[in-house]
Amino acid sequence: MTAFFTESAVAARLRAAGCVFAEDEARLILDTAATPDDVSAMVERRAAGLPLEHVLGWAEFRGLRVAVDPGVFVPRRRTEFLVQRAAALAPPRPVVVDLCCGSGALGAALAAELPDHGGFELHAADIDPAAVCCARRNVAPFGGRVHEGDLFDPLPGDLRGRVGVLLANVPYVPADEIALLPAEARLHEARVALDGGGDGLDVLRRVTSEAAAWLAPGGWLLFETSERQVPDAVAAVERGRLAATVETSEEFHATVIIGNKSV
Repeated sequence: MTAFFTESAVAARLRAAGCVFAEDEARLILDTAATPDDVSAMVERRAAGLPLEHVLGWAEFRGLRVAVDPGVFVPRRRTEFLVQRAAALAPPRPVVVDLCCGSGALGAALAAELPDHGGFELHAADIDPAAVCCARRNVAPFGGRVHEGDLFDPLPGDLRGRVGVLLANVPYVPADEIALLPAEARLHEARVALDGGGDGLDVLRRVTSEAAAWLAPGGWLLFETSERQVPDAVAAVERGRLAATVETSEEFHATVIIGNKSV
């Protein structure tokens, strides 16, 4: 590669574009790019404001390198807490569903952490065709299946009453706050993956209204929310005939609500 593509030169270009972690990003770009032309194109896309994960084509999530295509929701590190809690609660040989799956990162990460990699059944679903295409690549190594459609609608009917772990990384940003999000999310991720409606909980309420019918006895529903939404989110879980608990993590700066179906 020419001198322009030294780590320091790439970092300088990124820093001039406002990238706070320019050195780290330069290293990742240089490690990912196959050719000097790739480096040049990736640096310019990043300098133009595209999320780093879309530039690289992947994101690190709970130790996995997860494919992330342009426009697809980028898995956040805080959501690793949700997967951590799901792994701790999962019954032996569970049926796992990753709803609103985006890239499929949650389902793939949970599958990677289950003790018997051959002893579970993994399904994922999303309404966004781009996300479905991306998720299929990420869950394929774990034997997962991805279904395109709205929430539970595309899932195979024989999953009803059998799901041991239901991951629902639903959008929870209130519609009138989308404009306040960082440009990387606001401009480059599908709005359907961000917009939770008036108070941010519209999609969640649809999930909790049906979750009990899909969960096996003793099954678990896990989703992420903001601290201010906790009371309304807990109420939605309880209206759905599930027992609700709230767990928080200072390490991940995350709040997860867990619903349990009585045996």
